[in-house]
Amino acid sequence: MPLNPEKNKEIEKWIKDVVDKTIIKTTKILFKDMKNWSFIDHREIAHSSKKFFQIQGLDVTTNSGNINNWHQPIINQPEIGILGIIRKKIEDKYYYLLQAKVEPGNINDVQISPTVQATKSNYKQIHKGTKPLFVEYFLNNRHITILDQLQSEQGGRFLQKRNRNIIIEMDEDIEYPGNYKWFTLEEIKTLIRKNNFINMDTRSVIAGINVNNERKISGIFTVQQNSIHSMVEVLSWLTEQKAKYYIQIEKLSLAKLKKWVTTDSQIHHVNNKYFKVIAVNTEIQNREVMQWSQPMIQSVTPGIIAFVVKRMNGIIHFIVQAKIEVGNLDIIELAPTLQCMTGDYRDTRSGDLPFLDLVLEVSKENILYDTMQSEEGGRFYREENRNLIIQVDEDFETDLPDRYIWMTYNQLHDFMIFNNYLNIQARSLLSAIRECSSEIS
Repeated sequence: MPLNPEKNKEIEKWIKDVVDKTIIKTTKILFKDMKNWSFIDHREIAHSSKKFFQIQGLDVTTNSGNINNWHQPIINQPEIGILGIIRKKIEDKYYYLLQAKVEPGNINDVQISPTVQATKSNYKQIHKGTKPLFVEYFLNNRHITILDQLQSEQGGRFLQKRNRNIIIEMDEDIEYPGNYKWFTLEEIKTLIRKNNFINMDTRSVIAGINVNNERKISGIFTVQQNSIHSMVEVLSWLTEQKAKYYIQIEKLSLAKLKKWVTTDSQIHHVNNKYFKVIAVNTEIQNREVMQWSQPMIQSVTPGIIAFVVKRMNGIIHFIVQAKIEVGNLDIIELAPTLQCMTGDYRDTRSGDLPFLDLVLEVSKENILYDTMQSEEGGRFYREENRNLIIQVDEDFETDLPDRYIWMTYNQLHDFMIFNNYLNIQARSLLSAIRECSSEIS
């Protein structure tokens, strides 16, 4: 259901006002021109404070897939950041306080972000700038906690990175500047269906809200009526996958990465695949620090992320993948049916990647959700991926490959209560769902 024209116009004007009042300039630069960042003995790229994050090299060995060993750069950011949203009841309806935030890697410059989106280095003011607005609300226990989870980020790009996804509820009035605004959950989920509008961090936090009952944000397992697999069966399958596969990593100097080339301005794969490490200089008004430089990850081409769903026993089931990624804290996380974070899937032979042909050849009437969504603009330079939810007919084969299983929405949401089960791509897709029982809207 689209927003009414007046509301849509109001939000678009709000965004435009933020852009018009903000100087935004991001340019690619040479590595040597980064301020406070440098190559250390050609081994890694690091900040002079030894905080924030590092770009390091990895030697990876695994027993999954056709390629069992490879090298790659990765972001090592061991700090746990805060992705926090303030909720307030206004006239018997819940509203969520979000901000129009400028990030150097954002497509469209401004995207709708959580109330607080801050790394530990930022809110500890390592950059010597101002403290992020409202962060103190999430660093004390004086408010009602609605949701509080440690959730992972992209396992192919970050080494065991996690953020604290938290929603708190407040009764008192708070003052906020013009780049903040209250939204209902329905408004947020409607805006998620716009290309590159709601940022990845907001999608991650909002995914923690069970749309089958907005008040039931946290709790123990929901009743799994009509699911074709019990939670015991799902846990047994997942445990079996974790026992079957392994992934071993060793840190490696960037200068020793096989099939990766370092130039004055980028680190890239010899075949120009996957992603590049680049350097940027950024000027943004109304930030804790208004000018800085940093390394970023730039994807070579857009990717594709999709859930395939089917109605069985009267309710919607999702095809869920046990996804092995180099940066996962515990080898495997639950992922969408198809997850290709770069355009390399276009070169994949038919049959090499389950469900690839189904997603690429899907007819329009089977698409429930189809939007371009950005990755987080603080680390990723203008990266976007096509996000899809596809419903197959009832005669679709129910038997799945070994690393796939059918799960209901409530089962997926139950796993979100605990840490490091659902990956960021799965959460991004689930955040777009407004209602899910026998149908998805």
